[in-house]
Amino acid sequence: MPVEELFFEIGTILVLAAFFSLVVFRFRQPLILGYIITGIVAGPGVLALTHNTEVFEVMSQIGVAFLLFTVGLGLNWRSLKEVGGISLATGVGQVLFTTVIGMVIGLGLGFNLVSSVYLAVAFSFSSTIIIVKLLMDKEEIDTLYGRISVGFLLVQDFIAMLLLLGIASLTGGATPEQAFASVVLKALILVPILWLVSAKLIPRLLSYVARSQEMLFIFSVAWCFLVAGILVMFGFGMEIGALIAGIALSSSVYQREISARVRPLRDFFLIIFFIVLGTRLGFEHASVLLIPTIIFSLSILIGHPLIVLLIMRGLGYHPRTGFLAGTTVAQISEFSFILIATGIMAGHINSELLTLSTSVGLITIAVSSYLIYDNERIYRALGPLLRLLEPKRSLAIEHQKLPTRAKVLLFGYHPIGEVLIEAIHSLKLSYLIVDFDPTVIRLLSEAGEPHLYGDVGDELLLEQIEAHNADMIISTIPDVVVSSSLLVYLKSKKYRGVTVVSVHTQAEACVCYELGADYVIVPNVLSGKKFSELLSDHRVHKRAWHGARKATTA
Repeated sequence: MPVEELFFEIGTILVLAAFFSLVVFRFRQPLILGYIITGIVAGPGVLALTHNTEVFEVMSQIGVAFLLFTVGLGLNWRSLKEVGGISLATGVGQVLFTTVIGMVIGLGLGFNLVSSVYLAVAFSFSSTIIIVKLLMDKEEIDTLYGRISVGFLLVQDFIAMLLLLGIASLTGGATPEQAFASVVLKALILVPILWLVSAKLIPRLLSYVARSQEMLFIFSVAWCFLVAGILVMFGFGMEIGALIAGIALSSSVYQREISARVRPLRDFFLIIFFIVLGTRLGFEHASVLLIPTIIFSLSILIGHPLIVLLIMRGLGYHPRTGFLAGTTVAQISEFSFILIATGIMAGHINSELLTLSTSVGLITIAVSSYLIYDNERIYRALGPLLRLLEPKRSLAIEHQKLPTRAKVLLFGYHPIGEVLIEAIHSLKLSYLIVDFDPTVIRLLSEAGEPHLYGDVGDELLLEQIEAHNADMIISTIPDVVVSSSLLVYLKSKKYRGVTVVSVHTQAEACVCYELGADYVIVPNVLSGKKFSELLSDHRVHKRAWHGARKATTA
């Protein structure tokens, strides 16, 4: 294809993407929908603009690599360690349960056993790319449910990778035992080498290349492609390689600079990824597969979140955390399409299943985008029903008596609350820490801190701890819905103490001030350390807090 023609093709598709993005943005919908619609319109079913598909496929894969590279850069080892167990249990449990349920649905719809197994396994995976993108857009990837979601999505990706390797090995004549032994052997060789290079060589190289910002940028991009390429050569997924490349640089002091420079590239190539995804959504047999499409889509949109919610509740997590994490898995993955396509090429299943999977993918991706964006509001609406899953007794203090009518209430311990606790100690007042992360509760219990397991958005909890009688309430949970709910409750009780809440943006801070907040923490503007100093200086005098508020908003 001539260069001019390819340039025209890419330019036309980007213009369409801008147009449809403006349309969905006008109606306050996720921009991902605009990109997918662009792919459908530009794809073979409508305008047929994508003649050179290989170029777009490569560009989309680059977007995936950059996304997971930046995720690896931002991974906090401490956070990963805290949610590792729950992520593993939830990831494996969700895949197993949804696979069994999917097989039953497939057999009930008249598919044969092999087709039912392929569909069930393929539909058990959720899209790491879409979920991470939406969580980043919401600035919630570092929340408790965000960390857990990313954790069990990585578990799912690893399972999907093993399945694809297994199918490829079986097609090539190898036994399952030989395929598994090959993967383990390669991992045993690669992991020590990558660890040695990351720990010994990379820090010295970074300190040298960081003398030039341009050199730091090109080195980081090259490192991402190098590690991803090596893992592809060894039979692993490019996604795993890009993630590991990012993790290797995550402890560097240059991590933020690298992430900031790679982000524009990531965003551009990710747009291509979602456009390419839209081009795959063919509808040749859509009318014949209408009923299976609706049934499978409903099972994914309803069944997947419910399974995650029940698994996490069984492991001791609050229903709110389980529900928010569950909403992230209500769509199928890019691995779903790859797995179905692999089965077709191997001759195990027929091609109409690809049409079924693309139809289910379009529906679930579109609807799940709304679920993730509005998960807090949906949780509030379903609150009375989900309250049945709340623990009858607190996971909090086992051998410790709670202070009655604590003078200071701290809602949310990580990460800002952990910084504030020393300043709270200096107040010499009774206090209580409320959190719904069982890991945090165990840490607080071991430290002997007065604590309670619960959701600040639950009015019954606020009544039980007599929140309206406290002198000071601090909520470090950066969620405008949670903060607004707390402020509305306190306003109804004619609360006269000092109220401090947290949000993501200054626009949300204005909303909270209108609801009566004395001070609003915007983490991007005011760090926990700075606020700790402010807390120590002003103590609990409301007049001083009002003065600080005016000075900050001026």
